[in-house]
Amino acid sequence: MSTTVLSPEQFIPQFQTLNPAQHQNHELRIWPGCFAAVQAGNKPFDVRENDRNFQLGDELLLREVELETEQHTGRTLTRWVSYVLQGGVFGIEPGWCVLGFSDQPPIPSGITDIRLW
Repeated sequence: MSTTVLSPEQFIPQFQTLNPAQHQNHELRIWPGCFAAVQAGNKPFDVRENDRNFQLGDELLLREVELETEQHTGRTLTRWVSYVLQGGVFGIEPGWCVLGFSDQPPIPSGITDIRLW
């Protein structure tokens, strides 16, 4: 079994977007258990009502909230939307979506050398 190691010149970004200027910023509330799982890297997605027209490359500010009081704990995470699975398929209700999370911001389409990015 051989392992291929990519040099920086061969690096392919996790995801690219066409127009970073069109990205939106969203502030979302998240429960403590989900917050911890996202922070640990075990939950790289979220299921949300798509009432904000989430798009690839959008920035998400995840604010942890207590279940009982619905008050912010002060802890936050920043993630970027790396994938949007729209509802209406795979058992996801229409009007809902599954958001893929990236902990790195998107790289504009056409950028291949990110050493100076």
